[in-house]
Amino acid sequence: MNIIVTIFLVLLPVFLLLVRRRGSSKRVPPGSLGFPIIGQSLGMLRAMRANTAEKWLEERVQKYGPVSKLSLFGKPTVFIYGQAANKRVRDALESFLKPDRLKLYVGKMEQEVRNHLETYWKDNRIIKVLPLMKTLTFNIICSLLFGLEDGAQRDQMVHYFQAMIEGFWSIPINLPFTRFNRSLEASKDIQKMLKQLISEKLHEFNNSASSHQDLITCLLGILGENNQEVLSENEIIHNVMLIMAAGYDTSSVLITFIVRVLAKNPNVHEAVLKGKTSLNFIPTRVALPFGFLNKIVENAEQEEIAHSKSFGESLTWEDLGKMKYTWRVAMETMRTFPPIFGGFRQTVKDIQYGGYVIPKGWQIFRIMAKTHMDSNIFQEPEKFDPSRFENTTSLPPYNFVPFGRGSRICPGYEFAKIETLVTIHYLVTHFTWKLCCTDDFFSRDPMPVPTQGLPIEIVPRKPL
Repeated sequence: MNIIVTIFLVLLPVFLLLVRRRGSSKRVPPGSLGFPIIGQSLGMLRAMRANTAEKWLEERVQKYGPVSKLSLFGKPTVFIYGQAANKRVRDALESFLKPDRLKLYVGKMEQEVRNHLETYWKDNRIIKVLPLMKTLTFNIICSLLFGLEDGAQRDQMVHYFQAMIEGFWSIPINLPFTRFNRSLEASKDIQKMLKQLISEKLHEFNNSASSHQDLITCLLGILGENNQEVLSENEIIHNVMLIMAAGYDTSSVLITFIVRVLAKNPNVHEAVLKGKTSLNFIPTRVALPFGFLNKIVENAEQEEIAHSKSFGESLTWEDLGKMKYTWRVAMETMRTFPPIFGGFRQTVKDIQYGGYVIPKGWQIFRIMAKTHMDSNIFQEPEKFDPSRFENTTSLPPYNFVPFGRGSRICPGYEFAKIETLVTIHYLVTHFTWKLCCTDDFFSRDPMPVPTQGLPIEIVPRKPL
């Protein structure tokens, strides 16, 4: 047995060398694929956890240029840097997640937020924001998108889901006790639960349930010619798991970092709560030294919206439309602390890019956030300035795309926006807080994770 293993280890590099030489007639991008399977995966993961990934990638750009090859997570990959890299079933998702449909769910989302704050915030003095926000966003996803209400089934789902998420950016070695293996096993468990849920929803749907009751029944309701079902069970499961993954970490990380930003920037917190104010100079005919200064509230924000509500009255779609400054704060938070560092796509055929050939089957690794700190695009990029987004049309295209752009914009954009605005409304109107940890560090795993999950000391402002 030892002899066979030895022969395999000796012949493997020879085989890989022959494979590489066979494809060498194509002008692939410069760079090294590194050691088989591992490649540059460990180096990048180390850099992400140390929050030096941007520097790690910048060194690659300086060495190889804006297009280079490497190996990540067992696959040959092409890294693309620059704004051009950001250019490169949706009907069902868009149908369910379009604004007209989401207007109906504002009240239900608000109830999930209220329940969460009653359970985890109300009677506590110190809490950790990130894990609680993950709990909140997962509960919202389960309730609104899948009709899975609070209980043991939801608790089991979140347990499996967290294990699956942890293995997304791991070395693809499928051995017991590895992250990758645990992720695969958790994925199988989630699929079993979803199959059972789909079976229950199909029974409800066949008994005249609305096709827009939740996302699963929406997908079940897609019919083609002759009223034939368009999506198979496996396709529905794939789409549901995609939405779960897309909406779980991103929204929770965004809300967590907004809480962090508001604690570190009292002026921004004040503007979110009471509205952005300005001093307006009004000249007078009376000989006053400086005319008349009039303080104007440009945008009435969270506190005025809260005061307009009677006890127990829900937020409305129109209320969310008034939260303009709050959403600008969210946009600036996504620019400075992007939840999504980069993304992968796989080529289905050989393609030309930047004078190179990217072979079929290779991954393309694009960094959407690299342009966020480019001083040629954003003046004083290190400064937190929500006013950058007062007129988004003035921004150069494809340099800030947290939700994608054009025909490829994320179908869940409006859902994430409502989720964020409703949560921040309740946080700032019912609590004040200060950071318990002065450490400003955060790592990426692969999402940004503040030190200790961002512990804060909270003080109630008014009853929920």
